Amino acid sequence: MADWTEEGKKAPAFTLKDQAGNQIRLSALKGKPVVIYFYPRDNTPGCTKEACALRDRWKELKKLDVHLFGVSTDTAESHVKFIEKFDLPFPLLVDENHAMAEKYGAWREKNMYGKKSMGIQRSTYIIDADGKVAKLFKRVRVDGHDQQIIDALKSL
Repeated sequence: MADWTEEGKKAPAFTLKDQAGNQIRLSALKGKPVVIYFYPRDNTPGCTKEACALRDRWKELKKLDVHLFGVSTDTAESHVKFIEKFDLPFPLLVDENHAMAEKYGAWREKNMYGKKSMGIQRSTYIIDADGKVAKLFKRVRVDGHDQQIIDALKSL
């Protein structure tokens, strides 16, 4: 379990495939802000609410000229179903072996009703156009998080 990549630090490099099999490489995204939100699982209540809130704010996010990616350990097939079911306009990255989540510190021990397990901690990174972490939201609460992201992007 790695520490969080804190604000002001260079964002860890990654190359992951999205739901369609396209390779997404952080180094190819320089020049625009990047929002990466880590979420535990496709088609679960909190994750669906978070994804749909970002979908509903998509026009505002596009005006801010940002790359937005959701990341979970789900398969590409699961991501495709999730995107189609909720008409999500942004890509979801496949981190099945949780390597990216570990690099960023989002892979953490969780405690649910006394049962401990490892999993993705809901969190969001905003990476500036130069590849540095501009804002980190740890242990995200879904309600209002879409507005927090937009506010942080506007302050870049």
